[in-house]
Amino acid sequence: PTGKARIDAINAGRFPFETTDYALPSAVKAARVAGHLRASADPVEYEDADVIVVDVHLDVDFDADPPTAKLDGFRAAIRTVAERVKPGALILVETTVPPGTTEMLVIPEIRQELEARDLAPDSVLVAHSYERVMPGRDYLASITHFWRVYSGATPQAADACEAFMKTFIDTDAYPLTRLSRPAETETAKIMENSFRAANIALVDEWSRFAERAGLDLHAVIQAIRMRPTHRNIMRPGFGVGGYCLTKDPLLLGVAARDFFGFSDMQFPFAEAAVETNRHMPRATLAMVCGALGGLSGKRLLLLGATYREDVADTRYSPSADFVRWARAEGAQIEVQDPLADALEGVDIPVARQLPDPAPYDAVVFAVGHSNYRDMDIDAWLGAARCAVIDANAVLTGGQIAALSGAGRKLRVIGRGDL
Repeated sequence: PTGKARIDAINAGRFPFETTDYALPSAVKAARVAGHLRASADPVEYEDADVIVVDVHLDVDFDADPPTAKLDGFRAAIRTVAERVKPGALILVETTVPPGTTEMLVIPEIRQELEARDLAPDSVLVAHSYERVMPGRDYLASITHFWRVYSGATPQAADACEAFMKTFIDTDAYPLTRLSRPAETETAKIMENSFRAANIALVDEWSRFAERAGLDLHAVIQAIRMRPTHRNIMRPGFGVGGYCLTKDPLLLGVAARDFFGFSDMQFPFAEAAVETNRHMPRATLAMVCGALGGLSGKRLLLLGATYREDVADTRYSPSADFVRWARAEGAQIEVQDPLADALEGVDIPVARQLPDPAPYDAVVFAVGHSNYRDMDIDAWLGAARCAVIDANAVLTGGQIAALSGAGRKLRVIGRGDL
């Protein structure tokens, strides 16, 4: 039912998701009016397509030892496309996959289906180019005005991929990078996200130290960022969420074991980064516990359900873990988010409107939505005496100063000087 509703919305010229990027609804409406956009769930559409972009969900089984990729759905999608694709068409894989997937899974599946249709096994072009997008206020621009990396199974496939991407990316300002084979572009995506995940995990350790030592780690990091080679160092936060950083580093081990047969190889940094980041919300829970002298019977308000500021996506949100762990400690917890109605993975309602803060023992700012950064928090709190916890650098310097000046009980992740 949800998919059908989204298809109907697109075909009516409406963008089907909550968004803070107002260019997206306008682009969908304009594309529909021009006759350039149509949504469908009918596989017959593949028969007329010159380019088919594969961008389907691929999850990781975290409970398996070692973790494994859930490839069945992805494999089924490739087969569905291969059953219908016409000769000469380009199949472009954008899904984040273990290195080796395109060459060792996608191409064999396509060739098998083509041979069953009495077509030449090389009659279809196959390429890989992982998506680079940044959800939020500039979502559309992050697709059309950003650098992309690509490769083809053959030089002809790479040429076709390049030609396609030049139709929607400003490649004069954001040139494309071609690698020699799909396994390299797949590796680039995994390494890119593993680096970022490890960066976040490293800062989490320093955050705990700064809080106990009475230091302002945010100020320390700003000082470090003055050095051009270190501007991408991360900051203290609430936790890692979303579809990429929560799982992608584990795909390296999947590739080594399942595709290349390197059973003797270990990837402790990548795996430790994922595990460290999964437990980051516990640091916030400990901070709340310290501020309240315990959690049992306490009433908490969590502000923010999505995995990132100014987006409506709650997949793999660290807020879900925070809710589960707070409940396990005996706390009562409610969630508010201006962009979400539900929190994936947790049976809890999410309010759109800010409630009266008076009944709560603590208010936890978990997501840096613009709504929170722009509000007069001290005025909203009024006579309420609840503790305020900034778990993700949500509050501005002005908001922190106002709360401190009013004598509020305030705690900020990464800061021990308050």
